[in-house]
Amino acid sequence: MTRAEKEEIVKHLSQKLNENSIFYLADISDLDAETSTKLRRLAHKREVSLNVVKNTLLRKALEAAEGSYEQFYDLLKGNTSIMFSEVGNAPAKLIKEFRKDYDRPILKGAFIEEAVFIGDDQVKSLAEMKSKEEVIADIIAILQSPAKNVVSALQSGGNTISGLVKALGERAE
Repeated sequence: MTRAEKEEIVKHLSQKLNENSIFYLADISDLDAETSTKLRRLAHKREVSLNVVKNTLLRKALEAAEGSYEQFYDLLKGNTSIMFSEVGNAPAKLIKEFRKDYDRPILKGAFIEEAVFIGDDQVKSLAEMKSKEEVIADIIAILQSPAKNVVSALQSGGNTISGLVKALGERAE
């Protein structure tokens, strides 16, 4: 690989890091070609971008990117793949599901909306964590609930009140 190709890869990776607020670093070594293909297909189906990268190039990209990624430098040993996703828990769910049948990928670290998670022991909590969209939907549901109760009470009470007014009107005649 020429120096120009390496510089292009670093530039592309740092651009992706700047554009994405969610990425995971994982070790997928020891997966044979067939298993690796299964992982890539599952990642594609889950809308997770999976790329194997050289540690030196990834470190240069992390250094060139706009964020503060020093916590990940020590993790860049051995085989490293980077996963990008729009949903914070999607790569963790992918890892958790894939490890039902295989012993890899192993989570090295994750960066989710400026929060840093280090170590494979974080997979379960990351997979169970609600995504940003799920949290927003929960908040909207909570906010709508009292309003729905008031509207429902007014609608059911409206029939009672109109019936009462009608009965009183007929009685007065």
